Amino acid sequence: MAGRRILIVDDAGLVRLYYRDALERVGYDVDEAMNGLEALEKLLLTPADLLIVDVNMPKMDGLTFLKSLRRHPLPLGAIPAVVISTEAHPKDRDAARAVGANFYLVKPVPQEMLTRYVGMLCGEPS
Repeated sequence: MAGRRILIVDDAGLVRLYYRDALERVGYDVDEAMNGLEALEKLLLTPADLLIVDVNMPKMDGLTFLKSLRRHPLPLGAIPAVVISTEAHPKDRDAARAVGANFYLVKPVPQEMLTRYVGMLCGEPS
């Protein structure tokens, strides 16, 4: 986990803090963005190993962000992404997968579940 950088993209400060706490506790380096536009800017400067992405955000929502990111050349366009949203309908999960989400989780997500999914996508032993 050392050296693995996770970018949390969510407009809610408490949610970012909750994810940050869980991920830093198991050894990940964590950065934050408040929307998709800020996330794209950060990724162009310093790529991440994995993204945690909310759907509903101002300026650029999570699905638009992922769709835009997937158009970039590799390796930037292939960064794994876990989308976490309050939207629980199957059409929401399908929409996230259609723009390149690796996993779709519904809030609230227990910290243990978050770290398990992040570990899987980062190639960490379970």
